[in-house]
Amino acid sequence: MRSYDQYCSLARALDIVGDRWTLLVVRELLVRPCRYADLQAGLPGIATNLLAERLRLLEDAGVVGRDAQGRYELTGWGQRLAVPVRELARWGAPLMQRMAETDSFRGSWFALPAEMMFGGTDPGRPDLAVEIRSDGETVSMRAKGGVVSFRPGPAERPDLVVSGPPDAIIGLLGGRLSAEAAAGLGVTILGDARSLDRLRQPDWLSGAVPGSAS
Repeated sequence: MRSYDQYCSLARALDIVGDRWTLLVVRELLVRPCRYADLQAGLPGIATNLLAERLRLLEDAGVVGRDAQGRYELTGWGQRLAVPVRELARWGAPLMQRMAETDSFRGSWFALPAEMMFGGTDPGRPDLAVEIRSDGETVSMRAKGGVVSFRPGPAERPDLVVSGPPDAIIGLLGGRLSAEAAAGLGVTILGDARSLDRLRQPDWLSGAVPGSAS
């Protein structure tokens, strides 16, 4: 790892997480602890020796550790990267209009936009289970007690099932596409997609989330 050699907190941070692939490793570990094979599967295109190097550097820096099962996980300090990673993803959200033919996708990548769109605590939200199927993977969101959680795998007794291409589903989840427009792009909807409007934070692109710490 080459240092910027600058006495600046941003430069020091980039010394650790500024290399190519590093923040994407962090993205995977923000969702759940991962074995090496899980990280390889979640980072299509990374060379195995480069992944090993990135993990070693993150471990040496105290950003990544191992859990009792030997899986890689973020340390407490590493978990604090959730805020800058989320804000960088929010900044890049307008670039997600269309998926290029060369783009890869994994279902777990829905977690980051879902956290932005449906984050915080809002007592006015209804309880709802949503199942999302895309590119051969199934993930789910559950709203309960005003909080929305996200996890891999199918939902138990889903109220809403959404299937189709990732870019159209992202557009539907974020409110950029109506149910009719999403259906025109290949999305199949079982249930009332209008319920998503009652879960979504209307100003999620601005970063203002009710119930979050200021």
